Amino acid sequence: MSNQINESMSLAKPEANDLSIKQKVAVALGIIGLFIFGLAIFNTHFPNKTLFLTLSIGLITLGTILFANDAYLKKLEGIKNDGVWFKSISSRGVLGWMTGVLLTGFYIVLYFYPQYLGQTPSGEPNTGLISLFDPLSRLLSGNPASQWFVYGTLYTVAILVFGYKFMLKYRHNRYEQLRTASVMFFQLGFAFLIPEFMSRLNASSDYNLPYYDLKSMWPLNYYLFDSWSINGLLSSGALGLLMLLFGIISIFVISPFLTYKYGKRWYCSWVCGCGALAETAGDSFRQLSSKKLSAWKLERWLIHTVLVFSVVMTTAVIYTYLGDDPDTFWLTRSAFLLGVGILLTLVFSITMIFKRKELGKDARYGAIGYFVVIAVLFIMHYTGTSDKIFLIKASTLRSAYGLYIGSIFSGVIGTGFYPILGNRVWCRFGCPMAAILGFQQRMFSKFRITTNGGQCISCGNCSTYCEMGIDVRAYAQKGENIVRSSCVGCGICSAVCPRGVLKLENDTMEGRINSNEILLGNDVDLMTLINKK
Repeated sequence: MSNQINESMSLAKPEANDLSIKQKVAVALGIIGLFIFGLAIFNTHFPNKTLFLTLSIGLITLGTILFANDAYLKKLEGIKNDGVWFKSISSRGVLGWMTGVLLTGFYIVLYFYPQYLGQTPSGEPNTGLISLFDPLSRLLSGNPASQWFVYGTLYTVAILVFGYKFMLKYRHNRYEQLRTASVMFFQLGFAFLIPEFMSRLNASSDYNLPYYDLKSMWPLNYYLFDSWSINGLLSSGALGLLMLLFGIISIFVISPFLTYKYGKRWYCSWVCGCGALAETAGDSFRQLSSKKLSAWKLERWLIHTVLVFSVVMTTAVIYTYLGDDPDTFWLTRSAFLLGVGILLTLVFSITMIFKRKELGKDARYGAIGYFVVIAVLFIMHYTGTSDKIFLIKASTLRSAYGLYIGSIFSGVIGTGFYPILGNRVWCRFGCPMAAILGFQQRMFSKFRITTNGGQCISCGNCSTYCEMGIDVRAYAQKGENIVRSSCVGCGICSAVCPRGVLKLENDTMEGRINSNEILLGNDVDLMTLINKK
């Protein structure tokens, strides 16, 4: 019997549960797999790279599966967040900070110093970790591996193996099972395998297809309208044209329709690769998201600023490779800027006419943003030359966006800071796709999370495990529907509720936002209210 004095007054066990023998063995297997990667980074010569690559990925996968089986299959189905705040890795402890530093360091090397991973100039054989992935890359695309192939492989493996762990943890909830299977399918097929097969097609002189993740739409796929991407698609015959048309239709038809029907969850929690990694590998860190009012205010300004930057940058990039001669260009620069202005005016007008009351004081900020963008279009027209916009090169705008938003924000901070800031930092504060879908979800969508306030016991599970920092409990206590632009519809708030208070629903637009129907005291005639419905 231990003589250690425990001064905690907690009714729950204040220490994290110790790892079982099987879990320790599983962790050891995973570490051995990572150790092989470490040896490869230091340019260790492997006599059979295929064997050692298979061994390393296999050990990591096997270790994760064994750990998950022992952690969850021995328990009854239900909420499984025991001791989450007592574990160092999931409560910003030493292990959490160490993991964050390692992840951040990996992303910095991946984006800015790939030579340390073994990336070599074109034509020279790879070395280090990247060379270990050469056999798999040649099998899929016929080309040697690159830093992005290594990243894509590890990214996909993480989603698949941690997706299995997630499905065991939430096996009591069919919704969580289905959406996790969905993101695993889209990541493996659309984001990993299909682009590699497209690369193999380029071996034929008939194709010059750029890298294209079919499930990634603009503005998340901010390079879709770059000149090299457009030229590659247009020079690849009917297939390239079909892919370009699919990308455009996805933006203006498919995405708005699905968001109207199901909310932004159809993409953010069922399709998106960023969301897939956050929901699977980042599940252990979802409780770390800030619920402060200041975080919410920062979120609203930051994510919409990134969206405006993305719109302006994309418009500038397209503008530079258009011309003014209508005999040469079927879409001239003036016509393009006019089209962008008309589209923005249409969206702004419809929102102001039909949703002005719901926006409240935010309508002023929306109006300011609209007029700023329109002013930018005029400035663009009068300062644009063949290669400069706003008196600076459009390529500089594109490079700045790719560096600060596409690399540092989404990768280094968005993923590297999982153990520190939670698993949806990028989705919550920086993703322009989430901003667009969130705007439509708040204004024109049938999706809402309904609450049964009479059943709420104020345990706080829902708010604690909301990865987007929404204070769900505040809505549940009042019996108010949750209609927030930031909600990704992951359904975890409903999955961890012990009373069945929360329910994800798609219904008519009428009565979706019911903040005026909150019952306070006995000053409401309940029968009259029910009859009105």
